[in-house]
Amino acid sequence: MSLGTIVLIFLVLILLGVIPVWPHSRGWGYGPSGIGGFLIIVIVILILTGRL
Repeated sequence: MSLGTIVLIFLVLILLGVIPVWPHSRGWGYGPSGIGGFLIIVIVILILTGRL
């Protein structure tokens, strides 16, 4: 596995953890999942361009 794949899997797990449906994160709103989604988009772009 390349480093980019490992980072992408890790970010997907983080994104699943901050979805406001889970009881521990219900009061957080959509801020954390928005940041996680943005990070995933940036990492995917870096992987596709070959910079990660």
